[in-house]
Order: sequence, then structure tokens, then C-alpha cells
Amino acid sequence: MTPSDTALRSLAIAQRSLADPSVRHPLWPPLTAGCPATSTDEVAYPLDIDYAYDEVPDDLFTRPAAHGLDRWAPLLPPLAAPGLGEGNTPMVALPDGVWVKDESRNPTWSHKDRLNRVAVSAALASGARGIVVSSSGNHGAAAAAYAARAGLPCAVFTSPYAPPAVASHLRAYGATVLTVPYESVRPLMRRIVDELGFQAVSSVTDTAHTGHPFGPEGYKTLAYEVALDLGRAPAAVHLPTGYGELLFGVAKGFQELARLGVTDSVPRMYATEPAAAGALTEALRTGRPTARVPVGPTLAYAIDCEINSYRGVVAVRATGGAARTVTDEQMTAARAELASQGLWCETSAAAGLAGLRAHGPQETDGPVVCVVTSSGYKDVATAGETYEPTAPDWPSIRSALTAARAD
Repeated sequence: MTPSDTALRSLAIAQRSLADPSVRHPLWPPLTAGCPATSTDEVAYPLDIDYAYDEVPDDLFTRPAAHGLDRWAPLLPPLAAPGLGEGNTPMVALPDGVWVKDESRNPTWSHKDRLNRVAVSAALASGARGIVVSSSGNHGAAAAAYAARAGLPCAVFTSPYAPPAVASHLRAYGATVLTVPYESVRPLMRRIVDELGFQAVSSVTDTAHTGHPFGPEGYKTLAYEVALDLGRAPAAVHLPTGYGELLFGVAKGFQELARLGVTDSVPRMYATEPAAAGALTEALRTGRPTARVPVGPTLAYAIDCEINSYRGVVAVRATGGAARTVTDEQMTAARAELASQGLWCETSAAAGLAGLRAHGPQETDGPVVCVVTSSGYKDVATAGETYEPTAPDWPSIRSALTAARAD
């Protein structure tokens, strides 16, 4: 096949249930409350997107790298909303050869920009009057930015205990910031959808996390970039995991690359959760599609989820990977290791590397990639410390520099 109008045209053709991929629905409207045919009273099953893979342009994976998801338009749902130059983030090698995919270089400093370019496009294309999202930080900031770019109102439910910079970040884009008790969020989101015509770009279901069916497609592009940068699929990818949408999207991206003959393997996907939660780890341990767990205090506030999405179960099982948990101390150590190499991330974002360092495995059959999801600006403790001014005399300056070298 030669390049044609498919170069910028979506080849998405249908939504299908992850519980039973033979159950298909039209591409529009996005089914944000899960699959109506396969969901049960116990589990709301999310939807996946299918494509006309036989129409993918032959040169799709040989075109020059570029910022913006438009580069991958054939393998994404329609990109109706304008972008902000998301994606094409760097790969940085650590001294031991582990590769870090640094998603903090996205426009709002996190991986969530990839999801929101796609999800906000879906809201715009389907005639939504606005978007609504529940988020502790990264997702809300990205949703607000892409909604502003698309000219859509944005309502963000967030915790009153989120980092101080979060509310300022959200309001800078013109979002309406709503802080209500956690148990009120999803009922209120559903009313905003039903009564005001907004579209939810985060989950509105109570029995499991379903999320927006189009959103995780944006994460596939991370896999495309990694494979092109390495010249092959890695042996393993380690990711911070909350609800598992990033995990699922990256796994699907690598599966598509293998299906299209771009790579000859699919990496093992390793999900890392905070020990204070660990819903996906529990679901896989017990053989259930979802699990609900108590959530304890943790610095990894961005991924401390009480219930998992079935997407994560699918990704781990399909790739032969695993889900593991790490402590705050292990994430803090990984964060410090990254900072020592010039990469500053929030504690949650270091979970993938923490999982590799704590649990392995030490792969011998190819490169290993750890995804760092967001900037250190997003952390709870950022800008919370105060420091004494340095005395303007040489002994004090010399002492400070000597102490720094000793550290």
C-alpha cells in the first residue's frame, strides 16, 4: 500500500468489549460507562478500539519523528481536537544500560497528555458540551489544557489535599475546580454528564475502573516511539501503575507493532503499584478481573488506587509480565537515582524503576525500559521545604561545596 489519504485518516472502526472481543459496538458514541453487553453487577468491563489494520500505510513507521500524535493518526481514533506537541519524549540511558522513557517532557509535564489529546478529541467530535474529570493532579491538568485548546469547558474534581500547585495549574487553563468528598465525586460526575451534556474523560463506574474507551489509545504511541528509538521491541517495560490504562495502552502498542511486522516480539509488561494499595497485584494473585483494596498513606498519591481496571489484568496476562508493589522508601530511592542522572520526577513516577530495582528480573534477552510518568513539580512535597540563606563569606561557600562533594 502506498501513502494516501490514510496518512492522516483514522482507521478506527469499532468499540469492542475487553471481556469478550467478539462483542462489538459502533465507534460512536464513546461508551464511557463500560460495555453494556458484557458488564455485570460485579464488574464494569471497559472497551477497546479496533482498526482496519490491513489499511495501515506501509511507511507509517518509517516517517520522520515528530511531536504531536497526528504522526500516528491511522492507528488512533479521530483526532478532532488540536494538539499541543505531545509525545516524542526522550529516551535516556542510565549507567547500567536501563533506558528511561521520560514522559515529564510532555506539554503539561506528564504522560496524561497522550490520553487527553485522544479523549478530548472524542468529546469534541461527538458534540459534548464540555468535559469532566476526576483527578489528583496529572490527568486533570492535561484534561484542562486540551479542553482549553479545543474550546471546551472543563470541570475537574480534585482532592482538597492535593499538592498546592495543582489548583493553580488547573485554573490557569480556565478549568472549574471542584473539591468535594471522595464518595460524592462519581455520582456528581454522572449528573454533569446526564444533565449538562459533558463527556467524562475519567471513570464514572463504581464496580471497576472503565475510563474513556478512546483515551488509552493515546498511550500506544509511547510504545511506537520506544521501538523506533531502540530499533526493536525491548525485552521488558516497567511502569508506574494506578488504574492500569497506561499499562494497557503501551502493551497494545507493542502488540500492534508485532502484528504489523514492525517488531518480532512483545515485551513483558511489569506493573508497579505502591504497597499502600496494590489492587492490580491483588486481582492477579486471586485470579479475579478486579479487586478492591484498602489504601494506606503513601507519597505516591498519583497511583494509590483502591480498585483496578480489567485493562491491567489483560496487559499483564497477554505479555507474560507481572504486577508488584514497592514501598515509599523504594520509590524515594529510585527517585533519587533518577535525580542523580539529571531526571527529576514525582515519587509516583519513579515506581517503575523502583519495581525493577526491588524485584527484577535482570533481563538478558534485550533492552529494558522504565517509564517515568511525570515531573517532580507534581510532587506533594515540592516547594514545601525552606532553606537558610548562605553566608556570603568564603569559608561558608567552601564548606558548602566540600559537603556537596562528600555527598
